[in-house]
This record gives sequence, C-alpha cells and structure tokens, in this order.
Amino acid sequence: MPTSTARPRWLKGLSLLLALAPMAFIAACSATTASESPTATATLAPTATVAATATSSGGGSGFEVKVFFSKHPETDSNVQAVFSVKRVSPTSAVATYAAQQLIAGPTAAEKGLGYFTELTTSLTGASNCGGADFQITLNTHIDPHTGTPSAQPGTAVLKFCRATQLAGDLVGPRIRAELDATLKQFPAITKTQILTNTGHCFDDASGQDNC
Repeated sequence: MPTSTARPRWLKGLSLLLALAPMAFIAACSATTASESPTATATLAPTATVAATATSSGGGSGFEVKVFFSKHPETDSNVQAVFSVKRVSPTSAVATYAAQQLIAGPTAAEKGLGYFTELTTSLTGASNCGGADFQITLNTHIDPHTGTPSAQPGTAVLKFCRATQLAGDLVGPRIRAELDATLKQFPAITKTQILTNTGHCFDDASGQDNC
C-alpha cells in the first residue's frame, strides 16, 4: 500500500549510501510514455561511489525507492502535500531512477487512487543534453546568474534538459514539492535546487533567480 509522508523511512533491510564527490553528474534516459518504466543510466566522476543493498521484490531484484506524487483531494488544498509509492530501481543510480519515474507518472492503478503529477506534460521539446530529460549534480550549488558551480555538500541540483511549460500558477509549486521529496528520501541529499534547461530557477515568478 502507498504511504503518506513528507520524509519516508527506509524499510528494514534496505541500506543506501550515496557518498558522491562534487560535480558527479547523473543523467536520466528519456521516458517515451507515461506508463513505461525506463532504465536510467549514470555517468559518474571516477571518485564517485554509489552503494546500495539489493532487495527482492516481485520475483526480481533491485533497489527499492519511493516516488512522491501529488494526490487528489489532499493536494488540491495544499500544494506541498505529496504521497509516496514504491518502485524498484534496476540500477544503483537510485536518485536518477526515482526522478525519472516521477516524470513517467503514476500507474493506471495509482491514478485511480488519485495520484497525479503535472511534470509529465510540462516537459516539451528536444533535450539539450543528449536525449536525457534532466541531469542531477550532487554536492553542488549552481549560481543561476552566472552558471558558476560551487561545492555545497548535501545539495542536489536537478537541471531539466527540456523546456518546461506550466499550465497554471500552482503547477510549479506542486512539481517542486514532488521533486524535493523524491530526492530528499536519500540521506546524502538535504537540499535541492531545480533549474530550467536554460539554467534559470524553475518556476521563478519573481524573476530574481534566487534559488
């Protein structure tokens, strides 16, 4: 059964270590449809390490993660309300896989229970980084004004590779809440920075690029 929480706890027996060096890049493969479960790939710096304990699920093995979606009716009155569902990553690039599963969207059964995300339909156009939907940079902060990176332990930068078009004022905050919770489930990630494909702050109504 899916669980409702803003900060999930790991199930017994699941051990995850994301001790990644600054500027370690993780690129996600593009999802072709909302119902598919794409396999993510990771491009890591030589000094970066990813360790996770495999778990068996449904006859297969992998790394159990959670994906946080919005949900009717709870999120309708609170854009920060997100709810987790389980996925099993076939790769140790668990942060990438979880974020890509958010883009892929909830399953038909999950949709029937009210889970939703507007991220799937908010990404448009071609990728500007080799076909990926996004790139994640760990332990780094990027200055949106200059594009200059700096070391910031615990911060994950998710930069979209495709343009984003938001259908309403509350779409951006809902997407940010989903991404924030999905990435922060991993102990090494305590803060997130979401950027557009042009390097500006995602859903920045102020235009100040303060993120």
